[in-house]
Amino acid sequence: MCRLDGGLLVKFKGGDVEVYYMVEFKVVVSYKDGKTETVSVSGQNASNFIGLRIGDKVDGSLVGKPEYELVITGGSDSAGFPMLKNIQGGGLVRVLLKDKKGIRKRVLRRGSMITESVVQINTAAVKKG
Repeated sequence: MCRLDGGLLVKFKGGDVEVYYMVEFKVVVSYKDGKTETVSVSGQNASNFIGLRIGDKVDGSLVGKPEYELVITGGSDSAGFPMLKNIQGGGLVRVLLKDKKGIRKRVLRRGSMITESVVQINTAAVKKG
C-alpha cells in the first residue's frame, strides 16, 4: 500500500491494483419534513461518490442511512463555489448568469460531477425503505 500525490491511496493486492481517493465529504441529507442532517463520509464510502453527477441516485447506506434512497441535488467546493447541473465535468467554469432584474454577470461555478475538490454534497431523501 502506498500513498501518491493528490490524495490517492494505491493498494496492490495479488497483482491487482485498487485505487482509493482519500477524500472526506460532508453530505447534507434533506428529508421531506424539512429537517436536514449533516454526515461526514470518508474512506471507501467517500470514494464511491467520486464520478457521480447531480441527479444521480445513491443508496443511503453510504452515509449510514440504509433505509433511504438519496438523490444528489448539488454541492460546493472548499472555496464555496456551487455546482451547476448544466455544466459538464467537474472543473471550474466562468458562466454568464442573469439575476431577477435581467442584469448579466459572469460568475465562477463548478461542474456537475463530484471530484476530489468538492467538500459538501447536498442530497434529498427520496424513498424510505
